[in-house]
Amino acid sequence: MRRGFAHAALLATLLAVAVPALSAPPSDADAAAAAKVLRYSFRVAETGFDPAQISDRYSKAVSAGIFEAPLEFAYLARPFQMRPSTAAAMPEVSDDFKSITFRIKPGIFFADDPAFKGKKRELVAADYIYSIKRHYDPKLNSRNLYLLENVKILGLSELRKELMAAKKPFDYDRPVEGLQLLDRYSFRVKLGIGDPRFINQFADSAFLGALAREVVEHYGDKIMEHPVGTGPYRLAEWRRSSKIVLEKNPNFREEFYDEQPPADADPVLKAQAATLKGRRLPLVDRVEIAIIEENQPRWLSFLNGEADVLEEVPAEYVSIATPNGKLAPNLAKKGLRAVRFPYPEVALSYFNMDDPIVGGYTADKVALRRAISLAVDVDKEIRLPRRGQAMAAQGPFGPGTFGYRTDYKSEMSEYNLPKAKALLDMYGYVDKDGDGWRDLPSGEPLVLAYATQPDSQSRQLIEQWQKNMDALHVRIEFKTAKWPENLKSANAGKLQMWGVSWVATAPDGDTFLALGDGRAKGSANKARFDLPAYNALYEKQKLLPDGPERQAVMEEAAKLMIAYMPYKISVHRLFTDLAQPWVIGFDRNVFLRDFWQYVDIDTERLKRQRKGS
Repeated sequence: MRRGFAHAALLATLLAVAVPALSAPPSDADAAAAAKVLRYSFRVAETGFDPAQISDRYSKAVSAGIFEAPLEFAYLARPFQMRPSTAAAMPEVSDDFKSITFRIKPGIFFADDPAFKGKKRELVAADYIYSIKRHYDPKLNSRNLYLLENVKILGLSELRKELMAAKKPFDYDRPVEGLQLLDRYSFRVKLGIGDPRFINQFADSAFLGALAREVVEHYGDKIMEHPVGTGPYRLAEWRRSSKIVLEKNPNFREEFYDEQPPADADPVLKAQAATLKGRRLPLVDRVEIAIIEENQPRWLSFLNGEADVLEEVPAEYVSIATPNGKLAPNLAKKGLRAVRFPYPEVALSYFNMDDPIVGGYTADKVALRRAISLAVDVDKEIRLPRRGQAMAAQGPFGPGTFGYRTDYKSEMSEYNLPKAKALLDMYGYVDKDGDGWRDLPSGEPLVLAYATQPDSQSRQLIEQWQKNMDALHVRIEFKTAKWPENLKSANAGKLQMWGVSWVATAPDGDTFLALGDGRAKGSANKARFDLPAYNALYEKQKLLPDGPERQAVMEEAAKLMIAYMPYKISVHRLFTDLAQPWVIGFDRNVFLRDFWQYVDIDTERLKRQRKGS
């Protein structure tokens, strides 16, 4: 396997050096000149585009360009700043954080759609109330419902339970105390729990973006295929797991570029932002997204000029693109830009706590999970499959979020094979039949089942898992499926183990603690961990303002997660994005999914480089 990747790296290097000017058919250049097109790729397939039904990062990225929440994160501001989007101003929040009042700007319209029967449809406050209610509809099985139930929007959970018990459809017309329509453009959210940070959820348009009820009712079960929002783009074409095309929404209101880079920003970015100031958004006419699951084709596609932006250079090519953390001279000479950043995420493998082999809360089951964790060589994972583009995780909090500490140290990152073996021996996980493999204390074979995907990065990671478990004398089998299929199985509790990542949508560590929240089983909590002591700490920290007291409670919860080990949290990944020289204004805001509206394409430069001038 190593030889194959070395060959790929050599090929990529030769291409990068040998192609001084990018080439493509003239028709492509003509099309790009006629309409500004931003092209890039996802490495994982999407599942659909309904905020109440999606939870994967890639579907959410597309949905974020179509739908709009009341608030948003400023594209270039650092530290990160929230600002109004469809809201006329920042909302009024009560002193106890239990009441949030929004006023929506008049004159915002949805994209045209047959559901509106030829009429322009204005965004109103009732659309946000309806969209929030959709997450409570049992039919939709929202994976983000826990984020709303955590703060107990008054009356909604009770309504959901009542109708589920009566086996009746969800009643969208039933008034509830927690969602109050004040007038055409104003609504109030009333909470049972005053969470100082709940307002962050209203900056996630792929979660609380507004849908029009008539569109949802018009398309019914096909709503995942027909997203209609007020955002800068609308869905123009979708070939599932292959290609997604977004086009400028003609009804998008007048919004103008006014992004302010921080004082220490890249001088090139500063100059580009100044150039774009005052331009009407969105800046590009179309966004074309290809689904390319294998790293090598994604990398070569970018080098050949078939993609304008390469998000997250594959680990095996980072040393080619940015040796020693700096853009390679041959790429810099061509005018490419590199943006390097830590992601506010955790890369983890979870154990299904309902599984008869790896699940459970008894001492022997805890010992098994801890031993498996101790046998995982995280440093080798970082050096080999991740090519140095990660740092060991000490706990559940991602970089850049409240709760994360650079000086925190725990057993989560410990690699100690003798200790792992001794722990298994102590609890009876020994070879009982002489075949060289450990068995369960009952004498039955101990076999781990780990779900994975068919891409090269996943193959390299499970190769490392295989070596780790071989050294522990524990059998492990790998079950390969496409990512959306694994996600569906994980949500249903059908996978014993799976390796995924979890990303914060706001600069706060609550989203990581939600991985262990008992009420979030099947959504954020893929491990289905449910420990009363942990749940109590999770609830307690939600009520506290940011500060030492909240930090202490969050770390106490983290200690329980580490002790019971429902997750082996391995690393925080480091990423590098690349942008072609004709892309203007690109930067990475880790809390803003849809950067597309803020970047421009220099079509003249693109034409020159395509023609080799």
